[in-house]
Amino acid sequence: MMFFGKKKTARPDLKKDTFDPAIYKPVLKCSICNGEQVAGFKNLQTGKFEEVMYIRQESELKDFLEKYGLERIEKEY
Repeated sequence: MMFFGKKKTARPDLKKDTFDPAIYKPVLKCSICNGEQVAGFKNLQTGKFEEVMYIRQESELKDFLEKYGLERIEKEY
């Protein structure tokens, strides 16, 4: 008997990326007006935000967290 369902595992197409936590802080920028969310990193020295990916659904946020080895992310409005 053959099964064609997919086994739930970590996404192999997402390579683990790294960042320097002494310089960058992971942040989820959220718009109060329209609910848009962008995941990225904020430079702790300059305050500049570097956008990594636009978040449209929960699975994309999960992918971002997995890609960078994060358990949670701080929201900024």
